[in-house]
Amino acid sequence: MGQPVRDYLLTLCVTAAVTYLLTGPVRKFAIAVGAMPAIRARDVHREPTPRLGGIAMFGGLCAGLIVADHLFNLQSVFQLSDEPRALLSGAALIWLIGVLDDKFEIDALIKLGGQMIAAAVMVIQGLTILWLPIPGVGTVALTQWQGTLLTVALVVITINAVNFVDGLDGLAAGMVCIASAAFFLYAYRLWMGYGIEAAAPATLFAAILMGMCLGFLPHNMHPARIFMGDSGSMLIGLVLAAGAISITGQVDPDNLQIFFEGSERGATHAMFPVFIPLVLPLTIIAIPAADLVLAIVRRTWNGQSPFAADRGHLHHRLLEIGHSHSRAVLIMYFWSALIAFGTVGYSVHAASSWIVFVIVAASAAGLVLLLMPRFTPRAPHWANRFVPPRYRRPEEEAPALAYEGEAAAATSGDQQGARDARMGEESAERAPVAVGVSGVNGATAIGPRSRLSDRRSADSSR
Repeated sequence: MGQPVRDYLLTLCVTAAVTYLLTGPVRKFAIAVGAMPAIRARDVHREPTPRLGGIAMFGGLCAGLIVADHLFNLQSVFQLSDEPRALLSGAALIWLIGVLDDKFEIDALIKLGGQMIAAAVMVIQGLTILWLPIPGVGTVALTQWQGTLLTVALVVITINAVNFVDGLDGLAAGMVCIASAAFFLYAYRLWMGYGIEAAAPATLFAAILMGMCLGFLPHNMHPARIFMGDSGSMLIGLVLAAGAISITGQVDPDNLQIFFEGSERGATHAMFPVFIPLVLPLTIIAIPAADLVLAIVRRTWNGQSPFAADRGHLHHRLLEIGHSHSRAVLIMYFWSALIAFGTVGYSVHAASSWIVFVIVAASAAGLVLLLMPRFTPRAPHWANRFVPPRYRRPEEEAPALAYEGEAAAATSGDQQGARDARMGEESAERAPVAVGVSGVNGATAIGPRSRLSDRRSADSSR
């Protein structure tokens, strides 16, 4: 049982390493080709930032599949199933559409059509939903058209949910990584715990997806040096959906029923908590869906179009009430992890009431964090060298040094001038950087870039 874990870990590490190493050159390439749009009114970043990060993530996906194909314990996934090839075909198509959108801002309807075609390509190669477990009814077999429509709908919804939540640095990659980690635990339990080999492809997809996100996050955390763009958000959304489709479409319910007693209807009802994680990839939609509903209500109440862009999304509101950029992202991580891992925990111990109490307690802790936007955690002195500067505790002699410096400035008659100069430097540091101004992280090295039209800016997303 330990050998497959090591193989999955090796695949994850190779995927993360390749993604991480490719992101730097991809960033330079994005700057060179001008894939760096102007800042829009609803954006939270203050300087033009290159996109096309999905190129590096697609490279990590290919590397992970190649390595897994040469590992002894994972070779059977490629020999007994066409799902990895189906995933690669759909991912290549959706990635190409995303790259074109990152550079040329293609129409939204064209992207939607491309998403549906990518899903259809996977369906043709066998990656489709064949049946659904319904409590109280039993296993419901789907016709070919029903399975195709449901598969395409799941892929399109998941892709757009990931794209919709990509509003802060590191937010989409981190939330998808959390969802895929929870899904990996569930799929691996089905395979190794129940001996269901048909769950192996979904387990592999989850491990590779974690590697893609972990390899890209160091470059995408605030302040981001590169965005994944639609080439990345649509790609990881498709891989996330492919894992759920793989388990739902390929795991035979007869293999699960041998672990339960009674009729098919009773077994399906008893197994319902086990089937809850089938919708784990949809947990990432919970937060974006709530944001979408609130946005429609808010814009309609204000007499605006439901499709009008604004700064009223959940992550914008977290920033407005006083949370820093990084803290807002961490809060979104917390709720995603609570939903995903809470679902997995309930599927394992559905009869244990303590699972519900843990989820309620964690929710209460999350609400407390929301009410403490001004709280800034500080590391102990000995850990200052290991944490980012904003979390370092100031040294005890720092106030004394500051006092001595101001005293010296007062003695020379330049105290007010020193304060004015310091305030001017801070204001200049906070001021947003205009398009075409070079010298900030190399992100504007290619010179000015003309602004897009208002319509395309409102419809486009990172």
